[in-house]
Amino acid sequence: MGERRRAAVVAGLLAALLLAAGGCAGDDAPPPSAAPSPSVRTLTPLPARPEEPPTGRLLADMRQSSRDAALGRIQVWVDNDTARTVTPTRITYRDPRLRAPLVAERLRAAPAGAERGYPLVLPDRPACGSPAAGGRARATATVRHDGRTETVPVEDETDVVGRFVRARCFEVAVARVVDLRWSDRVVAPGDVPVEVGDTATLTLLATPTGARGHELVIETVGGTPILSPVDGASAWSPGLRVSGDGPPVRVALPVKPTRCDAHAFLESGGATALRVRLRLDGRAGELVLPMGPVGAAAAVAFAADSCGLGDS
Repeated sequence: MGERRRAAVVAGLLAALLLAAGGCAGDDAPPPSAAPSPSVRTLTPLPARPEEPPTGRLLADMRQSSRDAALGRIQVWVDNDTARTVTPTRITYRDPRLRAPLVAERLRAAPAGAERGYPLVLPDRPACGSPAAGGRARATATVRHDGRTETVPVEDETDVVGRFVRARCFEVAVARVVDLRWSDRVVAPGDVPVEVGDTATLTLLATPTGARGHELVIETVGGTPILSPVDGASAWSPGLRVSGDGPPVRVALPVKPTRCDAHAFLESGGATALRVRLRLDGRAGELVLPMGPVGAAAAVAFAADSCGLGDS
């Protein structure tokens, strides 16, 4: 259908809809200036409820957006439930599941009744061996502002810090037994350049550390918005066992593009970080394993070429 014909059809549909809407009123409908029917009741608006006065306290809670997660941080949000502007000069987050306090960044004033989020960089190594590491804990934020210091409890309804601690501690435990990483090579079956419709192979390298008596099972590897198994499944299922003191293992994962629309590639910032489900000595867990810069570039280039988008 040509552009002119498509535009004419759309215009015709809009005109038909307008005619139908006008016809619903009927020829006997009163003009806009006619008085309302006596049968129509007029509702009296309810009086506005007065706002509750501020409590005079600072409140705090923990949040993490997808962007925060990608940057390895969380945010402590401070609710200034007072009648004056609060200007923090230092905010310190303390949690028994972390080895040391976290100091907030991007400090700025919070007007009366406003909320402000302050980023906290997550540590590389939480307190994995502590009794509190596996569950929830009482955390606080100490806010130094306007010549005074206040310590307030930090609510964490979605268990942001707990989820981070459990995931990172599992990752640390896995690394003690097996070093997992992606090969930088994304191998396509044909000659370079990749042709439209080609598949390729991602290679997961599992190198044992020599830790005796431990076993890692690689159960599944999840696909991403641009990379997925050639059989159409949402994840690869290698089910491979790796002994802590055994030989290195290479896991070949046949791959094809998940989608070939440009929108998928424009939003593919995390598409080369794959979620791996594991079982370490019978303990289930998962980690997100990103490709290195070279491998990530090769994977995205393969998917774009296989989709025919390489020159776009």
